[in-house]
Amino acid sequence: MHEGKVHVVALFVAAPGKENELAELLESLVEPTRREAGCIRYDLLRGLPGEAGDFAFVEEWENEATLDAHSRSAHLQAVIPKVVPLLGAPANVARYRQIR
Repeated sequence: MHEGKVHVVALFVAAPGKENELAELLESLVEPTRREAGCIRYDLLRGLPGEAGDFAFVEEWENEATLDAHSRSAHLQAVIPKVVPLLGAPANVARYRQIR
């Protein structure tokens, strides 16, 4: 396991007509996640008008272990099965390391 900060970009596209329902579920993750050990940044973004069904989490974690703990958190595990049926495409979640 590598040491150091880990960044995540998680992209979600709502199915037509499910934009607001998806927004509510994703918003419900922000506060409990920000209180997790190792969470440096956890911001939820929504696309501009015309792309209002597009959502992105931009995350920064102290290390992979804290990110892995987030992946197992009760609040995240409770929301995932509710989010999946609201998506118009599979979620795209990628981990990164800052290079500059």
